[in-house]
Amino acid sequence: MSNLNHPTLELARDLIARPSITPHDAGCQNVMADRLARLGFNIETMVFADTTNLWARRNTSGPLFCFAGHTDVVPPGPEGDWNTPPFEPTDIDGVLYGRGAADMKGSLAAMIVATERFIAKHPDHAGSIAFLITSDEEGPFINGTVRVIETLEARNEKISWCVVGEPSSTQYCGDVIKYGRRGSMTGYLKVHGIQGHVAYPHLANNPVHAAAPALAALAHELWDEGNDAFPPTSFQIVDVHAGTGATNVVPGKLSVTFNLRFSTESTFDGLKARIYKILDQHQLTYELDWILNGLPFLTDQGTLVDAATAAVADVIGKMPTLSTAGGTSDGRFIAPTGAQVLELGPVNASIHKVNEHVSHDDLIKLTDMYERILQRVLVETDMGA
Repeated sequence: MSNLNHPTLELARDLIARPSITPHDAGCQNVMADRLARLGFNIETMVFADTTNLWARRNTSGPLFCFAGHTDVVPPGPEGDWNTPPFEPTDIDGVLYGRGAADMKGSLAAMIVATERFIAKHPDHAGSIAFLITSDEEGPFINGTVRVIETLEARNEKISWCVVGEPSSTQYCGDVIKYGRRGSMTGYLKVHGIQGHVAYPHLANNPVHAAAPALAALAHELWDEGNDAFPPTSFQIVDVHAGTGATNVVPGKLSVTFNLRFSTESTFDGLKARIYKILDQHQLTYELDWILNGLPFLTDQGTLVDAATAAVADVIGKMPTLSTAGGTSDGRFIAPTGAQVLELGPVNASIHKVNEHVSHDDLIKLTDMYERILQRVLVETDMGA
């Protein structure tokens, strides 16, 4: 069989050809569900508001291994900036191009084909296999994985091990496994002053001037020193706005948005308390609203990490690096249930860019890695582990 006809590549092309821009699924989950149904999976479609989710499970006994991912993609931007149409999968010199090739329709295709192969060899495997697939990971993440997990928790359906297909690799497929992620929290700060004429500053109170020392203090605060798995917590101001548009008016309000990516050395409540303390020390009149985007998680040992690192080594002959770097993923909604969670997928260099792509060899190797993980956790591992 030539690489071009490999079943993972064929399925990846089918998925890429469907313009599933968040929160639209464009039929991708139906394609996956049809393949899984033929393998004996029970198929549940969970629709919450504008988001379509797929929960597919084979068998009812524990432990439960889950593949997780998303069918939605970010917008391609101007099509003229692409060398090939973003939703026309194109193969050039051993590379598959198209929006979602790396993030993460290639991974989804590898998961399906790996599962088909595993079940063909082990039709009576122990435990259960599931797929948790959403169409809003690239968007507001309100009605996707988090809602499916809420549903599963309500009926006490527990995931034991979960592999998320996010593109974790940097130079070649399998060089990096993400075994945890930092937490993320966003603050929306409004500092109140008194609007006035710039020629009469004594009759005004400039909130920009008042807040500047506090913002500098926040930017220079050492929140923690991190640990062996995580870098120190970071604080970044991402948006600042004040003014009326006129050059002779002192603004009456300053709006600041900031984000913290925090390690397991800090907590959401603890960081909030420290930020309030700094703002209060500078005697500001302010309002502050919060969004907790996700808590940090770490799967630093156990059956899944052992299986995944061994699977990668089996396929490429090298041990992967375990990392927590990068942004957040839907793993942050799954890990709090007690599941062991990690991310393993293709090279991430082209994700969200024009001419997104993935190599044929990487998708084929990823398929082999996924199948070997299934083999190790459901066949070779003590099921009580």
